[in-house]
Amino acid sequence: MGLAREQVVESGTTPEVVAHALVSDLHAANPAIFWSDMLASAAIGWTAFAVAVAQPRWSSWTVAAILVAAATLYRGMCFTHEIAHQPGRTLRGFETAWNLLFGVPLLLPSFTYIGVHQSHHSLSTYGTKDDPEYLPFARSRALIAVFAVQTSLVLPIAVLVRFVVVSPLGLVWPRVHRWLETYASSFSMNPSYRRVASPAVANKMRRWEIGVLAFWGLVLTSVYLHVLPVRVLAIWLAVMVLVSFVNALRVLGAHEYDSDGTPLDRQGQLRDSIDTPGAPWTELWAPVGLRYHALHHYFPGIPYHNLGAAYRRIVRHVPAESPYRESISTSLWRSLNQLFEKATRFRSH
Repeated sequence: MGLAREQVVESGTTPEVVAHALVSDLHAANPAIFWSDMLASAAIGWTAFAVAVAQPRWSSWTVAAILVAAATLYRGMCFTHEIAHQPGRTLRGFETAWNLLFGVPLLLPSFTYIGVHQSHHSLSTYGTKDDPEYLPFARSRALIAVFAVQTSLVLPIAVLVRFVVVSPLGLVWPRVHRWLETYASSFSMNPSYRRVASPAVANKMRRWEIGVLAFWGLVLTSVYLHVLPVRVLAIWLAVMVLVSFVNALRVLGAHEYDSDGTPLDRQGQLRDSIDTPGAPWTELWAPVGLRYHALHHYFPGIPYHNLGAAYRRIVRHVPAESPYRESISTSLWRSLNQLFEKATRFRSH
């Protein structure tokens, strides 16, 4: 296989063909890596969470435990992105386990992302009003600021209200649930996005809504009866605010956000997206392969644990003027600064 790749590279063919040949053997997911990574993230994250709760007062140990919990639970949460791209037969039982370990306690069950994220990759909807994960940030500084604040501070409360307060109404009244399916069941930052849920997806929503209510009903009842301390909720909120804030910065640094609403092909998505290979610490804010976001948009089927190898192969062989190289950013700060500068220039015009 390696010899075949080198022959294609040396044949003088197009960069697109070269890139596909270079990564042709990297599309298979390794279940052992997925499971071990996710379980380790859950074990470390929830242990750190318990340590933060067990502290008698707010201290440096509490802060350190919250930071560890936020970093590892954020990593675990990001596996929902991989679940959206990997067929269920490849990782049997993985989505269910992920929901039990992350989706239910963090109030973001997998149905909020799976079946939604695909529209962010579709050639017919990327960058349009039907893309749930795209807004014209390059045209508005205010939009950037509102998104960062809203995602960090409003989202944790919004999911709590949606799944603990409103869900029971939806489970009792079908009309309310149909409204929830369309307007409040998608991990989306685009207010224009409207979800169309099939009967099978709607039933899946109900099952996990019941699971969320059972878990959170037990937690809230335990807090009310003083079986669990109130600080459980305070620590959960602190972790979720941190996770949401870091994820908001990552999202802002993932694309150029230059689309005018016209659908883009794979090359167009590549040019409008950003890779930040960075140093090892980059994994803290862009875990599970999300640092290679541009490459992921061109090869959405490559599992996260192979994206680093794919990136190194392609960058080593494609010419300097290739869009694969042009999509590289040296840091998140640089990407955010450039985005803000573009929004400033747009406003001045």
